[in-house]
Amino acid sequence: MFGLIKMKWQQSIALMLTLAVMMPDIVHANDEPELLDRVLVIVDDDIVMESELKQRLRQITQRLLAQGTRLPPQEIMNQRVLEQLILESIQLQKADLAGIRVSDAQLNETLVNIASSSGMTLQQFQQQLAKEGETYAAAREQIRREMLVSRVQQREVDRRVRVTEQEINNFLSSSEARERSGTEYYIGHILISVPEDATAEQEEAAQERADAVLAELKNGADFQQVAIARSDGRQALNGGVIGWRKENELPSIAADVLPNLEKGQPSELIRSASGFHIITALDKRGGTEQWVEQRKVRHILVAPSAIRSDRQAKEIIDKLYERVINGDDFAELARSNSDDPVSAIDGGALDWVSPGQMVPEFEDVMNATKVGEISEPFRSNFGWHILQVQDSRQQDISALVQENQARQLIYRRKFEEELVIWLQEIKSEAFIEFKDETLRVEGL
Repeated sequence: MFGLIKMKWQQSIALMLTLAVMMPDIVHANDEPELLDRVLVIVDDDIVMESELKQRLRQITQRLLAQGTRLPPQEIMNQRVLEQLILESIQLQKADLAGIRVSDAQLNETLVNIASSSGMTLQQFQQQLAKEGETYAAAREQIRREMLVSRVQQREVDRRVRVTEQEINNFLSSSEARERSGTEYYIGHILISVPEDATAEQEEAAQERADAVLAELKNGADFQQVAIARSDGRQALNGGVIGWRKENELPSIAADVLPNLEKGQPSELIRSASGFHIITALDKRGGTEQWVEQRKVRHILVAPSAIRSDRQAKEIIDKLYERVINGDDFAELARSNSDDPVSAIDGGALDWVSPGQMVPEFEDVMNATKVGEISEPFRSNFGWHILQVQDSRQQDISALVQENQARQLIYRRKFEEELVIWLQEIKSEAFIEFKDETLRVEGL
């Protein structure tokens, strides 16, 4: 852990030494030394440097301007971004303690996907960053940090969230589930947080602050700009934008409110355990299809292991393929040889498979295989497979979709609530020392 703070100091010292060696002729005895960087905040075993704050401010400012969002006063921007860096530092230290890592391969894949989602190649993405005054190395490092933060959040908060079958059944029988039309909402969110075990004075102050924010919005203030300046939510610096959510995936605080709001209309204050919320539908769009083509499939899996190399696994699956082609019983071979213990008991049967249910490599081969045919051996991240498509059908899976959607939305609602509480907990437990009191963030 000490390595984080040590590394940042070493980087600053190395820069100063390099400049001293390179420019001896222009340094005079009476010159005042130039401050290259300074520590703004100590966060447990890490530090936040002024250069980090400036870099993050530049990134966020460029993004907001590109979105056409008017910026709040610089003092507010400084505090919001510094708070983000402090919270990020706490989470990155927790990721380090937990041994959470992002490999170069995973990072490269994410960067390619980000570029692709914007209709660019990786090279074009790098060129676009250069036009915006950002280096590829800096963007790469920021994405790595975001991936680590996401993973530590998933690790720490997921263990707090449980979805029971009873909760799913209760939701499916509720009026909320029956009334869902498939409409999607582009959600904006503002949170005025209330500390856990807040005093009456803190509760009253938060209420007054929330009332003032709501009054601004009702008087026509831009929602995203207000979110940047006033919200305590995780998405504040993104203009409070949560993103697109289907009507049956709305956060619990929005489920009964958002469908009744006009586009752009702010909700009234919504109280939860984490504070006062204001939500709005920044945009809306419409429904989903329930009919899909399903395929009835069985397979045999041979997986590499500590005592079996990938090449040996391939040799085994090739021999099994030849035996099936020559008339041996597929089900018996699966029972005797497949490394998928669940399907092997049933002769390799996976039953009816819907689109998106299997890993991409498996689904691609399944879709390319005709009914009654057996695929040639192919590789997935699980190992080597052969599969047989036994039948296909058009199926209305609305009931299954509704059950899966119910499970996902209940999980997401619980996760979002627990995440806010967890973030408040780790902030209250962390040692945070501001070296410049003018930058102190309220609540830290």
